Amino acid sequence: MKKTDPEKNKDMSSPAGASGEEEVSSHEEKSELIANRRAKLDDIKSEGRNPFANRFSISHQIGELISKYKDWLQDDFEEEKEKKFVIAGRLMAKRLQGKVLFMDLKDATGRIQLFFRLNDLGDEAFARAKDFDIGDIIGCSGGIFRTRTDELSLRIREADILTKSLIPLPEKWHGIRDVEARYRHRYVDLIANPEVTEIFHTRTRMIQFIRRFLDERRFLEVETPMMQAIPGGAAARPFKTYHNTLDMPLFLRVAPELFLKRLVVGGLDRVYEINRNFRNEGISTQHNPEFTMLEFYMAYSDYNDLMALTEEMISSLADYLFGERKIKYGGEEISLSPKWPRIKWREAIVEVGGASPQVLEDEECARDYAREIAA
Repeated sequence: MKKTDPEKNKDMSSPAGASGEEEVSSHEEKSELIANRRAKLDDIKSEGRNPFANRFSISHQIGELISKYKDWLQDDFEEEKEKKFVIAGRLMAKRLQGKVLFMDLKDATGRIQLFFRLNDLGDEAFARAKDFDIGDIIGCSGGIFRTRTDELSLRIREADILTKSLIPLPEKWHGIRDVEARYRHRYVDLIANPEVTEIFHTRTRMIQFIRRFLDERRFLEVETPMMQAIPGGAAARPFKTYHNTLDMPLFLRVAPELFLKRLVVGGLDRVYEINRNFRNEGISTQHNPEFTMLEFYMAYSDYNDLMALTEEMISSLADYLFGERKIKYGGEEISLSPKWPRIKWREAIVEVGGASPQVLEDEECARDYAREIAA
């Protein structure tokens, strides 16, 4: 016997509206929702259906459909209504209006509305669709059209659970703002904050561009040891580990520098590495003990050549990612267009850091200034 569904018949159409889950205000309510979902899981199993399917063949990703049909008018869809488009994704919204059910489905490429109608599906399939919960991953098929409100939608002819979600999405899932929760549970952050997905895509495109940029200039990408007998290449506290077979302590690298330079000595004139480094020090949302670093070395060049190459790479990267060489950071607009100012570190302490010129000449004055800014 099915339990009463506290999530059914809820209006989930607006980001700030009641979703049936985002208003979970107590542990007891959340426990009730979880129990209800587990009851649905048992029902699915008892019907001989698989609530955690291994495979589902799709014909399109959602982004493909949006890209192809975004400019089509309602009258353009006569043939498309009868075609079979098969998609899959996570349910993000659900709204019941009598004999019609609307849902929003999201995959890695976009979000689209699903249109369920009792007359299309029949009593059993429609009742099954009403039992879907926000967070469930489903597979579905149907024709594509525009609703009377001009919303691009898939008119569902078949739909079923691929992965049953047993835990409701977090309270106010449409905008998780707790920084610690976002970083500790990145998968939830990706579900709840769509802009985070774009950050992942941008990072991947950035690394692809850097690789292409250096490869085109005859640099060779290499991988150097992450476990080292002597951590070098930077001043940092390393993570310690132990190699059982060699019976010796090792350290996770703090930088790839020393091994890259040895490759240059060995005759590889231009080398680079994009890989992980580890520094057993402070942690914050802007500073992680393990991080990705790019280092490159070019024989027969000095620091002026490497500054020029870095300048060209960063400005070209901005062009590729944003179509311009300006970025906004910390409320400031920064121009990445060459030629960048060159300033020596001694001058920077005074001109940028605001220190007195005496700091550069008197050791005790320098110590006093260091204590002042560290306080």
